[in-house]
Amino acid sequence: MDLEATIRDCLDGSQSAWKALVDAFARRIFSMAYQFCGSREEAEDRTQEVFLKLHGALPKYDFGKNFTAWFLTLAKNHLIDEYRRTKWEKTQRDEFDERVLSQAAGSGPEENLVAKETKALVWEGLNRLSADMRMVIILRDLQGQSYEDVAATLSLPLGTVKSRVNRARIQLAQVLKGQRGDLQ
Repeated sequence: MDLEATIRDCLDGSQSAWKALVDAFARRIFSMAYQFCGSREEAEDRTQEVFLKLHGALPKYDFGKNFTAWFLTLAKNHLIDEYRRTKWEKTQRDEFDERVLSQAAGSGPEENLVAKETKALVWEGLNRLSADMRMVIILRDLQGQSYEDVAATLSLPLGTVKSRVNRARIQLAQVLKGQRGDLQ
């Protein structure tokens, strides 16, 4: 494959050239993504994101440079950014989950009171979120629907739902952290 000609064809809008470019690099990018996240599903999502990023960045490519090195650097930087972002988000979610679960555990009168207060705080926190963030949390976390079911219910792409759920959980955790500070 003449890589430079393929890139030029991609820039001219050729679908077959784009497919050829994706086919040429998909396995490498997936492997790189898998090393970062360790999950096949997440690696597939990250691989798609990298190719979307390439699609947007391709007009900026300097034909005098090595395309493979340029593209792999673009992919690596995207994967590092996503790894850092998701690591931070996971920390926020874990803190939230740990806090709620530790407060709601137990079956005595005192534990039941704490569980009721926690539930009230969570609902108050939910009410402070935007409607679209509140809805994904209610459907996914409180009603236990799958991501696919939430996507179908809200007529949204699956990736959008996953992203909103993560962002909503982080926002809710931050709101609850602020509420707890208000109570002390």
